[in-house]
Amino acid sequence: MADETISDDELDEIYRRMVDSFIDRANELAETNSPENVGMALLYAASRYNAHVVSHHAETLEDYERDMPGAREFFHAQYEQMLDENLEDYKLNYTKYSNFIRKQ
Repeated sequence: MADETISDDELDEIYRRMVDSFIDRANELAETNSPENVGMALLYAASRYNAHVVSHHAETLEDYERDMPGAREFFHAQYEQMLDENLEDYKLNYTKYSNFIRKQ
């Protein structure tokens, strides 16, 4: 199914399901690994996959090299925005989410 053939609402629903599936898997991994290591593995996996996405759009190595600075800027900005939104969400819902925080 190509993304351009579905509505924005449908795309948003697909996006949310993908996010939830990654979080579900991360929570499974956190049962036997530290949350910090799971978080770092998610970041590394995202960076590897996004390098693939950038290369997918480039027909040549020169195109890829040309696209790298813009890709870095885009992904840095996206991550910063997403992190800020989620940190604020946790702040606003800290009591609600606190049952998910491992007590030390």
